Amino acid sequence: MPDVRRGLIIVNTGPGKGKTTAAMGTALRAVGQGMRVLMLQFLKGSWHYGELDAVKAFGDKFVMKQMGRGFVKVGKEKPSPEDVRMVEEAWSEADHAIRSGEWELVILDEINYAIAYGMLDAARVVDSLQQKPELVHVILTGRNAHPTIVDLADTVTEMRQVKHAYEKGVMAQRGIEY
Repeated sequence: MPDVRRGLIIVNTGPGKGKTTAAMGTALRAVGQGMRVLMLQFLKGSWHYGELDAVKAFGDKFVMKQMGRGFVKVGKEKPSPEDVRMVEEAWSEADHAIRSGEWELVILDEINYAIAYGMLDAARVVDSLQQKPELVHVILTGRNAHPTIVDLADTVTEMRQVKHAYEKGVMAQRGIEY
């Protein structure tokens, strides 16, 4: 096989744990190879996650930004206008980052939720991904990845929960879930 080099579109989706963690593992690998990584967290924002402190050690090689408020109401209740506004701001920054070529890996953490909740149009994301510079890699995380994004992606991994400690009453553990 020829050695083809191009930026990949990777989707980590599904109901199981580990979508963001897998993206961060790829980010660490990329930084280790001298690449610059930007991770935009579309909905996270109210908790202090351990990874926020950990990536500071990488300086400008790995930048992580929380762009949301945290909990977003879904279901019968529509997301608040403030959450929608924040997703729009996050998308504007993400679109610019992808197209700029300044970053070799851009992680759009929880963007699949923003799309599934009707806060962001999948067509806009697909358009940006189709126009990205050739060597820019993009990872999209979150449950319920939109079919058009799955179709466009080079690699799609679906995390499936077999069992989870929460089912036994064990709450989220510092250093493991956050």
